[in-house]
Amino acid sequence: MRTDIIEYLQKEVRKRCEAPSNKFGIGCYYHIEAVAKNAELLAEQYGADKEVAVIAAWLHDIASVTDYSLYEEHHIHGAEIAQEILKQLGYDSDRIGLVQNCIRNHRGSVNGNPSTKEEICVADADAVSHFDNLPSLLFLAYRTKRMDFEAGKSFVTDKLKRSFAKLSDESKLFYRSKYEHVMDVLGEKK
Repeated sequence: MRTDIIEYLQKEVRKRCEAPSNKFGIGCYYHIEAVAKNAELLAEQYGADKEVAVIAAWLHDIASVTDYSLYEEHHIHGAEIAQEILKQLGYDSDRIGLVQNCIRNHRGSVNGNPSTKEEICVADADAVSHFDNLPSLLFLAYRTKRMDFEAGKSFVTDKLKRSFAKLSDESKLFYRSKYEHVMDVLGEKK
């Protein structure tokens, strides 16, 4: 794996997440970090190109944290930003295209259609990252959205249920235990 590029991306993403212009705050960095860790795990599990999956995971939300006005189509703008960054780093142009496809197809909410193993790894890692960041979801519900107890609990559990439903069948099996444990913590019956 190109650890030089991955280390650069970690630092670059963190810098952008810490910028005052990032509307999502530093919590977005922890989301992206979880996506990268899960993409690596899934790539190993499914025999995907780990380097492509991890690089795409670090860059999948780059447009959102760079410029909030790009959020609605951050999967499209993110692929363009990824190309610029990776070209500057001398990354192979064919592999840049693979990374871009992962970024374009990571959003289950906009009918992204992940088809390669790498695309599935990144899309599934994005969905499952919410189980690694339960405190961020609770913060979003209770602090940012100022929900009462029941509304916040429903918001978080519904988000987690939707995230689990977006997973590929293989990843549902792989992450079922994690999903059940998190739902148990929230007092939800399975």
